[in-house]
Amino acid sequence: MAISISLDYAPSSLGEGYMAATLTGGCACGAIRYECSGDPALALNCYCRDCQRSGGTAMASLMAMPKAGVRLLKGEARYFDVIGESGKRVSRGFCSNCGSGLFTRGESFPDVVGIKVASLDDPNQFRPEMNIYTSSAPAWAPMSDKLKSFAKMAG
Repeated sequence: MAISISLDYAPSSLGEGYMAATLTGGCACGAIRYECSGDPALALNCYCRDCQRSGGTAMASLMAMPKAGVRLLKGEARYFDVIGESGKRVSRGFCSNCGSGLFTRGESFPDVVGIKVASLDDPNQFRPEMNIYTSSAPAWAPMSDKLKSFAKMAG
């Protein structure tokens, strides 16, 4: 079971002024730049093993943005596909030059793009709503007790 700690953020309502402006971000070397407009469909921390492997740590913090609102400004991501626990394809976009993780696309959610929060120019704009796949979290993983948590996918 993961360690439960009290972090200094509270879940957002995702509806009341969640984002005041367009989000921008990119990779570490600057070869890829993007912007996102619109409100996130979801903001979460995912503890599934695929997210752990792709990020090299206990979880991936993601914002599910409307696909139509995500625009590449510079460069192009390379994608690596895996079959997720759902049995459907999950594609992880990264910079082929520096390796920075940027995007997640899934067959289960064709109308959204998962933005890896660490790739945002201002990651403090992220306000997670929930933790998912907590059954896969390592015992040492930080996990806010202020967020809704689900052993697998929410819903």
